[in-house]
Amino acid sequence: MTVILDLLNNDPRAKIRPEVPRHPEKVNRPDTPIQSKPAWIRVKAPGSAEWAETKRIVRENKLVTVCEEAGCPNIGECWAKKHATFMIMGDTCTRACAFCNVRTGLPGPLDADEPAKIADAVAKLGLEHVVVTSVDRDDLADGGAVHFAATIAAIRATSPRTTIEILTPDFLRKQGALEKVVAAKPDVFNHNLETVPSKYLTVRPGARYFHSVRLLQRVKELDPQIFTKSGIMVGLGEDRSEVQQLMDDLRSADVDFLTIGQYLQPTRKHHAVVRFVPPDEFEAYEKVAYAKGFLLVSATPLTRSSHHAGDDFRKLRERRRG
Repeated sequence: MTVILDLLNNDPRAKIRPEVPRHPEKVNRPDTPIQSKPAWIRVKAPGSAEWAETKRIVRENKLVTVCEEAGCPNIGECWAKKHATFMIMGDTCTRACAFCNVRTGLPGPLDADEPAKIADAVAKLGLEHVVVTSVDRDDLADGGAVHFAATIAAIRATSPRTTIEILTPDFLRKQGALEKVVAAKPDVFNHNLETVPSKYLTVRPGARYFHSVRLLQRVKELDPQIFTKSGIMVGLGEDRSEVQQLMDDLRSADVDFLTIGQYLQPTRKHHAVVRFVPPDEFEAYEKVAYAKGFLLVSATPLTRSSHHAGDDFRKLRERRRG
């Protein structure tokens, strides 16, 4: 039996710091309606022994995961396979994107021991492939680039056979930050565009579309061997032609892998779902993206950046060799 797992609107973590709103910038916004999810968006509720073991390791190491912070609908499946996406540099983001459920505000200081804690968890979980992401840290001079590099190095030291995928912020106005992260040689460098450029002011106001495209292009210029990856959500009011133009922009930046998933509204204070995109339209996007030259494309309603990341990395290597 499958059920809709509503981690977004029944969030137990909201009770941890009830005196501090999770999204203070959204408190006074008018409520937007939350549409009922269609039949094709279904996930299994978590609860397996493997899921519980993953949760125990995350808690023991006092780690933050984007699986929980962003209310990912795939957490039951991924944690049952001992796949967790670690979120470094705290649980509080300096940006206030209209789609995101990660806590916003002024973050605390970096935990110097965090890279070692992440590496320890990776070893305990026996991960062949790990995904590490972060909150935006506009308060730091390097945007957290050195912390990313230290985390990569710590994982390499304890789990040298584990491949590493990072999902980074845009390092906007952080000169030299990207170069530090690329020098640490992750296997996959992911930075999500999130949406088409016409929606940036309402969906991703702290970011700049062409800066993000250029960031991905620059990774390839610095190290052509690193796989690059980006993802978007649909259902935010974008036109099909805009999505196709975005694909062209990413291919111009030599991006290898594109993910497309359905936007799901975290709360009534977040951007409303304009439309639930049916599965056949995702299939059409996938065909177009492959025709434009991407090595790999994942386009389904429940696609998320790190979903099946290990399997996808193996496919990327095979297709590059082939």
